[in-house]
Amino acid sequence: MKPDRLRLAAVFAATWGITACGAPVGGAPKGLGEQRVLVIMTRFPDVTPSVPIEVIQGKYFDKLDRYLRAVSYGKAQVTGKTTDWHTLPRPASYYRISPHNLSVERQRVSALIQDAADLADDEDFSRYSMLFISLGAKRADYGMAGLCGYPGMLGWQSELPLKTRRRRQTVPGGVAIYCEEAHVGVVFHDMAHIMGGVQGDRRGVPCLYDHDLQAQPGRFRNYAQFYLVNVGYFDPMSCHMFIPNQGPPGPCAWTKLRLGWIAPQQVTTVPRGKSRRILLGPLARETSETVVVKLPLDSTTYYLVENRQAIGPDRNLPSHGILIYLCDDQVAECRRGQSPVKLMDANPAAPELRGAPFVPDGRNEFQDRKRRVLVKVVGRTADGCEIEVSNGP
Repeated sequence: MKPDRLRLAAVFAATWGITACGAPVGGAPKGLGEQRVLVIMTRFPDVTPSVPIEVIQGKYFDKLDRYLRAVSYGKAQVTGKTTDWHTLPRPASYYRISPHNLSVERQRVSALIQDAADLADDEDFSRYSMLFISLGAKRADYGMAGLCGYPGMLGWQSELPLKTRRRRQTVPGGVAIYCEEAHVGVVFHDMAHIMGGVQGDRRGVPCLYDHDLQAQPGRFRNYAQFYLVNVGYFDPMSCHMFIPNQGPPGPCAWTKLRLGWIAPQQVTTVPRGKSRRILLGPLARETSETVVVKLPLDSTTYYLVENRQAIGPDRNLPSHGILIYLCDDQVAECRRGQSPVKLMDANPAAPELRGAPFVPDGRNEFQDRKRRVLVKVVGRTADGCEIEVSNGP
């Protein structure tokens, strides 16, 4: 690696407070503990809500809470409050945005957040970790089913430069916007941006889908296959969900590390020049002794190896087995063909990365000949999968 890139990597690691495998260090991440959410129920004056507040409340404080507790091993939970309906001062057309991330009109997002926050100004924002603006409208009325206003569409500077007009309250942590049909996977996706926080000019938990492809039309849900080029259906930061009427899959190990949910002792590191045989427990099982294997390549790049089995939310995956990711902490966002996480595909003949897992009774071996990395699935036990790993000469 060139000296200037090494300096950049060192600055990034020091600023972000992460190890070489992307795990936060030096303080409790925002993704741990009680996530106190104020849900501002907001309606357009020219659109009639079609979903009762009680149903919306159940999505945020029942379904989302159960999902978050499961994927965080009980280390995070959702509490909070939904307000009564507030009517925005302008029609839906004033706030409507492009469905394409790169074309979203920031001033419209800012106007919606400002107006919704002003309407809820009697609430004490300091009691909450984040705000959700829950629109009594469909995606067709607004433009997107869900989005993260900050850190997201309005950038990720040190904080959101927005205060309520009357009481001068600041928005705590971050703010997400959801329409009525937003899936729990969509809700978690944008909530995770907020929980991941911001350091310097980077989000801790970015989108893992390709932003450039998301702006292009195609046959996949009216878009190009932007979900399916980096991590596929194996993380809601990539896909939101595999099948719309099912719950979202659990996050991959890289995302869980960024949110502080994997204990350091559950990460087995195999340094360069070393080989090991490891029993890798299912990522979804809290009691697994080892849930991720790290193979460092240099100061910022590494492989992560995880075992995804049909346990909890990971039932909602297209397939199961050993997943291998090439990670690069110098890549902040999925743009121009780059991604901080790339899934290695065991079966490229299967579409949409659906056959990505390596399994003992199928394709069981991954090789990176250039870096001399080998991962072989040896077999299954009651406690997980046995793998052999070799990390270079």
